[in-house]
Amino acid sequence: MATKQLTLSVLKHSRELWQGNVRNLLVSRVSTSGNWRHLCSKPQQELRPNDTNLLEFKGEWSAANKDKFIRDMRVVVDFITEDEEAKLLEEIEPYMKRLRYEYDHWDDAIHGFRETERKHWYPHNRQVLERVRVKGFQEEIMPYVHILDLAAEGVIKPHIDSTRYCGHTIAGISLLSDSVMRLVYAINKTESGASEDYRSQPKAILENNYYVDILLPRRSLYIMSHYARYDFTHEILANKESSFMGQPIKKDRRISIICRNEP
Repeated sequence: MATKQLTLSVLKHSRELWQGNVRNLLVSRVSTSGNWRHLCSKPQQELRPNDTNLLEFKGEWSAANKDKFIRDMRVVVDFITEDEEAKLLEEIEPYMKRLRYEYDHWDDAIHGFRETERKHWYPHNRQVLERVRVKGFQEEIMPYVHILDLAAEGVIKPHIDSTRYCGHTIAGISLLSDSVMRLVYAINKTESGASEDYRSQPKAILENNYYVDILLPRRSLYIMSHYARYDFTHEILANKESSFMGQPIKKDRRISIICRNEP
C-alpha cells in the first residue's frame, strides 16, 4: 500500500513539473505583438501533441479516438516565413480593406469577418500555395482559395462544414495573429442543418464529452481531414475564452488562407 501511494505521489509530481514546463514555454514571448516563441528549432516542423503540446486534449478520450484524431489533425509551425507572410498580405490587403466587416452572417456561424475567394495569385504566392497542396493533399486543390479576415473581436462559432461544396480536407495558413481552435466531438451531428447545407451547427456540448484546444501560431499551417473534420465541430475562440494550457491567448486581427479539395 505504501509503495502504491509513493508511486502515485511520484506520478503526480512528475505531471505537475511537466505542466509547469509547458506553461513556462508558453509565456515566453518574442515581441510585444504577442507572437509566441517558436517551440521547435527547425522550420516547417510538424507538431503532434506528444511532441510539443500544441494540442490540449480534454475529457475522456479513448486511445483509439485520440490516435485517429492525431492522424487527421496536423499543425506545421513556421510554414511560411515573415517575408512570405508580408508578400501574401501585400497581395490581398488592397482588396480586403475595401470590404466592411460583417456581423450578421447569413447562417450566424461567423461574426466580425470579411471574406473573398481568389483564383489568380502572384507567382511567389502561388509557390506558397503549391507547398500547401503538397503538404496537405494527395490530389489537386480547388482553384478558388478562400480568404477569411476575422476582426480582433470576431469569432467563428462551432460548426461542421458540408461535404457538398468541398472535400474531406482543408488546410489553412494563419496570418497576423495566434489563435486557439477548439474541436468538440459532435454528439448530435445533425442537430442543426444537414449535409446539403453549407455548414451545420450542432451544439458544442462540453459536459460529459471530449474535445481538444489547438494553439495555431501565427504563420503556421493547420491540416484538418476526415475524422477531425466531420466528427467534430470546429471554432475559433473569442478572446474572453481564448486560452491554452491555462495561459490567455490574445487573438488580434487574423487572416486565414484556406485551401480545399474537390468534394
